Amino acid sequence: MTQFSRAELETAFQDYQDEVDRIAGSGDWARFADLFTEDATYREHAYGDFTGREEIRRWITRTMSAFPGSAMPHFPIAWYVVDEERSRIVCEVYNEMHDPGDGQPHGASNLTILTYAGDGLWSGEEDVYNPATFLRATQQWCRAAREHDRMTPAAEAWMAAFGG
Repeated sequence: MTQFSRAELETAFQDYQDEVDRIAGSGDWARFADLFTEDATYREHAYGDFTGREEIRRWITRTMSAFPGSAMPHFPIAWYVVDEERSRIVCEVYNEMHDPGDGQPHGASNLTILTYAGDGLWSGEEDVYNPATFLRATQQWCRAAREHDRMTPAAEAWMAAFGG
């Protein structure tokens, strides 16, 4: 027996996507945590586990306000699956970086598992990806930005730390 209908899960997921688009556009990543329950768990394979809305808020704000997160204005969904039995959405998210001047797409994909809690809130998110893929994508972005005189001081500092 399922706790939530497919229609509710799909609506909540669309609302989640719409809010992430607004947040990314405004840069106000603190609002992202408000998509989750007070006791939510966020598992991020490179950064670790975060428990509770406020811990998620601190992490996401710090991460997305610094390079390379700050260079990712769009997070389009390539596909998704609704798992009614477990109240989950599994999707592929493309973490798109803004154009460094070469007109080519730059970014990397991850799988996201969202667990729905009801009332438009999520009790969990897990982002599954290969950190080395993100590293290479960011290095490629930096090389292109450097070639087109669009490197920011934050990107230069990142390249000094992570090379490429």
